[in-house]
Amino acid sequence: MSANRNNLTVKQFAKKHEAFSEGSLRFLIFNSKERKNSTGDKISGNGMIEAGVIARLGRRVLIDEARFFKWIDQQQPESPS
Repeated sequence: MSANRNNLTVKQFAKKHEAFSEGSLRFLIFNSKERKNSTGDKISGNGMIEAGVIARLGRRVLIDEARFFKWIDQQQPESPS
């Protein structure tokens, strides 16, 4: 990890950025992994792992603040020209 990363726990991130509740962040983290539905069909992850937004240390999940907001920006549809 780079020394200039600002990693926050889910609780710290939610406290600093009140627009995101702990529950909504945990929902995003849970859905970051590829998984299967009840019929065995593959459900793609949301891209947070690939974007380097979350880091796991044992059970602790850290969110890279700058990468999170960059990932959010990438989720927005392109505006028509």
